[in-house]
Amino acid sequence: MRVWPGRPLPLGARWDGNGTNFALYSRHATAVELCLFDSPRDAVPSETLRLEERTSWVWHAYLPDVRPNQLYGYRVEGPYAPGEGHRFNSAKLIVDPYARALAGPLVWDEALFGYRIVAGNNREEGDGNGAEVPDDRDSAGFMPKGVIVDDSFPWGDDRPLRTPWSHTVIYECHVKGMTQLHPDVPEALRGTYLGLASEPVVDHLRSLGVTAVELLPVHHRVSEHGVVQRGASNYWGYNTLGFFAPDARFARGDRGEQVVDFKTMVKSLHRAGIEVILDVVYNHTAEGSHQGPTLSWKGVDNASYYHLSSDDPAHYLDFSGCGNTFDAQRPRGMQLVLDSLRYWVGEMHVDGFRFDLAPALAREGQSIRSLDRIFEIMRQDPVLAEVKMIAEPWDLGEGGYRLGGFPDGFAEWNDRYRDSVRRFWKGDAGQVGEFASRVSGSADVFRHSDRTPFSGVNFVAAHDGFCLADLVSYDRKHNEE
Repeated sequence: MRVWPGRPLPLGARWDGNGTNFALYSRHATAVELCLFDSPRDAVPSETLRLEERTSWVWHAYLPDVRPNQLYGYRVEGPYAPGEGHRFNSAKLIVDPYARALAGPLVWDEALFGYRIVAGNNREEGDGNGAEVPDDRDSAGFMPKGVIVDDSFPWGDDRPLRTPWSHTVIYECHVKGMTQLHPDVPEALRGTYLGLASEPVVDHLRSLGVTAVELLPVHHRVSEHGVVQRGASNYWGYNTLGFFAPDARFARGDRGEQVVDFKTMVKSLHRAGIEVILDVVYNHTAEGSHQGPTLSWKGVDNASYYHLSSDDPAHYLDFSGCGNTFDAQRPRGMQLVLDSLRYWVGEMHVDGFRFDLAPALAREGQSIRSLDRIFEIMRQDPVLAEVKMIAEPWDLGEGGYRLGGFPDGFAEWNDRYRDSVRRFWKGDAGQVGEFASRVSGSADVFRHSDRTPFSGVNFVAAHDGFCLADLVSYDRKHNEE
């Protein structure tokens, strides 16, 4: 295998038509190995190459013999010192944070965890007793692998629709849930990106006057350990493993087909006059708490990508309710978020984003000093400036409810509209004044910062709770299996 020095940018694995450049950021690593695989379930790589070049903490190499569909992962060496925020373990195969596709399932096994407890404790109890030592079991056979992707696609004359906010009607949906049981969708397409773009679904959306679909997460996700142990899976997708990779469960295959199928869906929906907005989860990752597995960022450079407790860097700050919070205020964390957004706009042609628990992206330690920094950068970015940006304006931390506080150019989920309309609808007394404020644009929420009525996304039902049909059909929850 020929190995050339390559370049530190762009990050990730990029095929240029002649070969592939690999670039991985890790400020605190002492060595990085690139592992090439023939099959997603392989435990032993076909090639292992030590990256000898490092520029500004980016480890890189160019391999002229590596082509699209090649599978890969990394092993990253460095200190295992949780008390200093470092959780390196070269026994664990690591997913490239910039991988554009992932092949193979994650198979839950003890080897996925980066450490074990000795002297009278176990990982599940996690009460701080006992010593935490690196686990030397190899995780490669249980891990998804990155896929080298050929970005070429016949987009033709596809271009952004730029539907004005004043004419935008958003339909939130799940790729599988929208299509799996639809009798008019061809059976082979049910539950897929191509099924969502099929004629029966498109005709239905157009008949409703819908101008945009807002897709529940389509970044590649994994099901949590506890969920799998119960014999279930994470249907909704709010457990991201790849910020650049389309979820392969909605595609014909996982060796690049997920990228082609997603692009085909976007192109078809655009042709029908329907924009595509993605619900994106940058506030946390699938690696969970300090007790969670080592899958990607934790093993690449834990201290650079997560909010760690200042009192004990072995533990994470959790404003997501999912065990960790991604640190988008650190330079490389912010870069990853912005690079991901640009990729989905530039390469995948999406029309906007809905940011799950958006205030978490502005957290600096326990506080939110300003929402302006990362969100203003997004609005000033030449690639992102003209796409729709929607904030879920709350997270789970103190001071996390920020409705009306986002910078100009962002729309926000208006839960006060939701609550008012529901109360008025079911006949609660004394609701007329509040209802009038909500349906006329919620000036009391947005006017103070000179924002327009289009700053609020007015919704009555979403994925949190009953869908719209159930909301008007039942008087109590029905959460049976």
